[in-house]
Formats: sequence, C-alpha cells, structure tokens
Amino acid sequence: MTRFIVGTGRHVYEVIHPFGNLPPGMTFGNTSHVATDSEGKVYVYQRKDPPILVFDGEGNLIDSWGDGELMDGHGIFITESDEVFLSDRDAHEILKYDTKGNVSLRLGNREKPALEEPFNHPADIAVTGDGEIYIADGYANSSVHRFKSDGTYVKSWGSWGVGPGQFSVPHGIWVHKDRVYVCDRENHRVQIFDTNGGYVSEWLGFFHPMDIYIDSEETVYVTDQVPGMTMLNLDGQMITRIRTAANVHGLWVDIYGNMYAAGNEALVTKYRKIS
Repeated sequence: MTRFIVGTGRHVYEVIHPFGNLPPGMTFGNTSHVATDSEGKVYVYQRKDPPILVFDGEGNLIDSWGDGELMDGHGIFITESDEVFLSDRDAHEILKYDTKGNVSLRLGNREKPALEEPFNHPADIAVTGDGEIYIADGYANSSVHRFKSDGTYVKSWGSWGVGPGQFSVPHGIWVHKDRVYVCDRENHRVQIFDTNGGYVSEWLGFFHPMDIYIDSEETVYVTDQVPGMTMLNLDGQMITRIRTAANVHGLWVDIYGNMYAAGNEALVTKYRKIS
C-alpha cells in the first residue's frame, strides 16, 4: 500500500492506494465507479460478479450483491435516503436498488439500444433532492435525459458535435440547485445547463474530464485524464489541483470530506482529508 500527501489549503489529503481489503482468493475486476451512503459505507461498482462491493471506511469488506443481474457496470449515484442508482452500460438500462440489492425501478429497454433516445450505452446518473433523475447517455448517444422520480420520461437534450449544447461522450453528470453539470469528455470541457436543458456556460482547461461531484460546501470536484483532480467554486474558479494516483473514472466525497476514486486499472483510492 502506498501513502503520500496531496492538495493545498482546505483540501489536503493523505492518499491511501489501493483501498479495499478482499478475502483470500477474491480479486477486483475493473472498478468503474464508487459512492458512499449516509453512514459512510463505500460502494464500489466493478465489472465482474459481484458487481457491488460494500466496504467500511477502513476498507473492510462488509457486503456484496448483484451477482448475475448486471452486465456492464459504469455509473453509480447514492441519494441522501440511500437509494442506489446504477447504470448498466451495455444493457442500456438504469436501475434503482436499496442498499441490500433489491431492485425498485428500471429505466430503459434492456438490451435494446435507441438512437438519441433512452438509452444507448448510458454512462452516469444524477438524482436531485426531490428525486428527479438525469442521465448522461454518452457512449453511443450524445444526450442528457430527464425523468421524474417515478420513472416518467420528461425530456432529452443534446446532439453530437462541438458547439454549445452538443456533446462528444457526455460522461459524468451532477445536478446542483437549478444547474446540470456535464463532463463532455471528448470535447475537453464541462458544460452547464439549466434543468430544462438550456445552455448556460462551459468550463475549459480539462483533458478528457471523466466525472464531477459537488459537495455540501459547494466545492466542485472534476477528475480528468492528466491524471488529475481539480477543485473549483461554482463560478468555475480553480481552488486547487492534485495529481491522482491513477486516471479516475468515477469519484465521490463521503460525509467526512474524504474522497474516493475508482479507475479502470482495477484500483480504488481513498483520499483521507486531513485539512
């Protein structure tokens, strides 16, 4: 295990790499994303069975689920009430679970891709405080889709291209207040929209931005393939930037301010906040 210090100011972390202790004979698959629940438990989404591994904050495995149910793990989002949303990328489906692995909602037509409609290899999910669901449908579509909390379709926006409101792999997504933030990966930018899909602005200076997270103090975290992590304020001004232990595919911040990062190199990293 490697440990070192990164960050400046209010964002200084001890890097713990790799994170997560597995029992003898068990190995990680490709780790696509990570999220934490209201108790600080860490949910790692991987591309093998079991697709969900649950750890405590010290890295001890305490649960796992989803065997045989998910084809291709990609994005994960856990709400404040501990609803677990997963994107099953190559199955073209979004699923909602409880923390024990019971399905309560399915969006999309499983194994039936749709062009610029839900879904065609969806990448990531964001859920608002009132339960609305936003999907970055980024690998074969260039769209964002919006649903009500009960799964009723509302609208879509976006098309393939480089102009405002167009995408080339909308990859990570986050909703904060009345704004939707989308990592437009192959266009090297984060685009910002209102919740109806109206273009607001964009942030440049990234190299293949992968994922985005906004914490309770309104710090924005964007990971890209330098590999690096940039912290910004809501005006898009940089607060600090760190080198990450690997290219980060998915990131999350827990209730204590610790960051967790998952990368396709079959690794998870914990960034333990120390100031």
